[in-house]
Amino acid sequence: MRHLDALFAPRSVAVFGASERPHSVGATVWRNLAQNFAGQLYPVNPKHRRLGQHAVYASVAELPEPPDLAVICTPAAAVPDLIAALGARGTKAAVVVTAGLTADQKQAMLDAARPHTLRILGPNCIGMLVPHLGLNASFAHANARPGPIAFVSQSGALVTAMLDWANWRQIGFSHFVSLGEHADVDFGDMLDFLGSDPRTRAILLYIESIESPRKFMSAARAAARNKPVIVVKAGRSAQGQKAAASHTGALAGSDEVFDAAISRAGMLRVFTLQHLFLAAELLARFRDNRSEQLIVLTNGGGAGVMAADAAAHAGVELATLSPELIAELDQVLPANWSRANPVDIIGDAPAQRYVDALTVLRQARDAAILFVQAPTAIVSSTEIAKALAPLASEKPPRVLGSWLGHNAVNRAREIFRDAGIPDYDTPEEAVRAFSFLRQYHRHQIELMETPPALPDAQAMDLPGIREIVDAVLRDGRELLTEPEAKELLKRAGIPVTPTRVVPAEAQAAVSAAAALGYPVVLKILSHDISHKSDVGGVRLNLHNAAEVQQAAEAMLQRVAEVRPGARLDGFTVQPMIQRRHAHELIVGASIDPLFGPVILFGQGGTAVEIVADRALALPPLNATLARSLIGRTRIAKLLEGYRDVPPARQEAIVSTLVAISQLLADVPEIAELDINPLIVDHAGAIALDARVRLSAARPAGSDRFAIRPYPQQLTETQRLKDGRVVTLRPIRPEDEPQHRAFLERVDPQDIRMRFFYSRRSFEHSELARLTQIDYDREMAFIATMTESDGSEVTIGAVRGICDPDNDAAEFGVLVRSDLKGLGLGWILMDKLIRYLQDHGTRRIVGTVLRENHAMLELAQRLGFSVQTHPQDPDLRHVELPLR
Repeated sequence: MRHLDALFAPRSVAVFGASERPHSVGATVWRNLAQNFAGQLYPVNPKHRRLGQHAVYASVAELPEPPDLAVICTPAAAVPDLIAALGARGTKAAVVVTAGLTADQKQAMLDAARPHTLRILGPNCIGMLVPHLGLNASFAHANARPGPIAFVSQSGALVTAMLDWANWRQIGFSHFVSLGEHADVDFGDMLDFLGSDPRTRAILLYIESIESPRKFMSAARAAARNKPVIVVKAGRSAQGQKAAASHTGALAGSDEVFDAAISRAGMLRVFTLQHLFLAAELLARFRDNRSEQLIVLTNGGGAGVMAADAAAHAGVELATLSPELIAELDQVLPANWSRANPVDIIGDAPAQRYVDALTVLRQARDAAILFVQAPTAIVSSTEIAKALAPLASEKPPRVLGSWLGHNAVNRAREIFRDAGIPDYDTPEEAVRAFSFLRQYHRHQIELMETPPALPDAQAMDLPGIREIVDAVLRDGRELLTEPEAKELLKRAGIPVTPTRVVPAEAQAAVSAAAALGYPVVLKILSHDISHKSDVGGVRLNLHNAAEVQQAAEAMLQRVAEVRPGARLDGFTVQPMIQRRHAHELIVGASIDPLFGPVILFGQGGTAVEIVADRALALPPLNATLARSLIGRTRIAKLLEGYRDVPPARQEAIVSTLVAISQLLADVPEIAELDINPLIVDHAGAIALDARVRLSAARPAGSDRFAIRPYPQQLTETQRLKDGRVVTLRPIRPEDEPQHRAFLERVDPQDIRMRFFYSRRSFEHSELARLTQIDYDREMAFIATMTESDGSEVTIGAVRGICDPDNDAAEFGVLVRSDLKGLGLGWILMDKLIRYLQDHGTRRIVGTVLRENHAMLELAQRLGFSVQTHPQDPDLRHVELPLR
């Protein structure tokens, strides 16, 4: 985020190419800036002497001071030299409005900026607006109202469209930004900046492409923890990877992967500009509402039915009115009211009836209220709006409005909007917006959930897996045979069916079947055939030797006809797994070209592409994320059990998904993986068939994850002064209960020294923030000991939070109060310092209370400099250079 303050809060701005030529970009940008910006303005153009009240300068060198921000509207060829001159003069940010830069010119521009860390917005962008500063450094057609929403777009046209719509809707913005070609400042930078900007309460993004997925995901996850982030993305292609050898590779289209990334980051995705506008309206006025259900209050039965239909289509549940609520409504409504939800108060309702009904319905605090009114000649909509607005605008927000019609309800809409009440043209729009808000809150809940430890997790035989992988690659192959694939899964802790490999002879298959016991499954074995069922290479449920003999002979003949060039390596024979209430699932993995490894789950079987019941997730997965992945499919309902079918053992599916996630992290050669079908019932899960493709290019591995996985390799042991052994390891989401117990055993005074204020308890949201961290930008090491009963307890913690540029990391350290004096503070700080040095962080900084003598003494012994904090004499700033 270096120098983004100069971009978005400049004290002075220079416009290169400023002019008075009608309809030119330079003239428009200058006019927009000169209208309201209170800072210093410098027009630059060698062809002019003055622009209005402002003297015009001919070049960078003639400017009386280096401007904080430069806006460049010159021809493309001039841009690199201008950036070089501005950087040398001391300017820290530039908006390059100019379009048409060649690839060489763009690179020259970046090369000129880099030595000075001059930040560039654009090129080929409309510019940006910061309304609360009166800063309009763009050629947009209008100014934006000040407000709490930020909008960032790759499309300049959408910037102006959103601006026009927002002004009509009276919605204000903290920032309006056109990224253009985002050669430097990109979505990750904007999310980092806006995520910590106090004026921004919600962020809207229009995305066409992302170039740095890990940076984007880290920034998005950090921003989404603080405020809503809503995304609309262009390019929803359903085309998969046609050359893939596995079902998963063919099914995992890039747009579905983007969906998975947005969900994982805790953001909300919408699919049309209209939906983006609906979401913006709701976020501006209704963000704090947490209701899951809806009550419809209307003066017309038809309007109520429309709202109910829209709710059913969007998956929004209409609240059931309690008998007590109905009784209260009976007291204020006519006898022929609907007595159900939707609440139809009849078309002749006067304004007071609306107020009385809404007063009663607000008692149902678990439901939001959608107010729908069709105009009548009995009482004006304006009168109703005036009567309702004070009640409907009470906090917390509970009411959404939908005034049906146009001229007759325009004034009513204005009254609601002026009162801060969300308003929609139709009930369908209101319900859709409400469904977006529910989906957003669910993503947030998932982001903050505490994942439990995995009961079925098994130790992975990584040396054995590497032995299989290395042997296949040495053999010059990519595709594993089915027996090899099953053996790999078995060593990863996934149950598989026993499989025997025999020569491609019918009698050999018969002998293997007799040894295994009937019924059996017979499959062709060939390195050249990936999908065996496509060539008649699979026969199920063979009950005796004659059936095996006949199936083997027919299979050999069929393969010879359909794939005459295929090399036959033999048959595989395995027991026929027959479970009465079993479900066929698919679990797989593939590599997305942008986000890297991706995991798929869904309904399996031979018709998997046709059924198309699947969901995707980005690794790494834990138990909670695996359950969320399962829950996003239609078959999840069946897995819960129905009629005489008992619930499937979902822990076994979760274990399989987590094992696949770990495989992708530990075995970078995996390019595609399929388990289809994975059979699951109440007793557990077992893989009946498996397909794995490797690549010597190593497309997987934890380094390719869009989200950095748990760094197990950083675990080590140390000894305290009294000889006891402690384990130092990175904190995990599963550590939340253990971390709560640790904090509860720390004296209140020590808590105050660490957090700067006294407190008796920590909320779940705070503990989740401490235990669920982005290992790419933050690190927290805990020190643990093993109790006499074998349980693990946390006795100390140290944390370093890096800024997005990895320039500085702010630290905090805490030791259990009864274990002071044993050297644990030193051990924890030394561990953090070593990690940050390896991580490339330039310095470690901290803020310490003046009376925290123990911490100040430890910092000095570790080599930190100690100075009085420039903003508070009761604080000390400590700093240690790491380079």
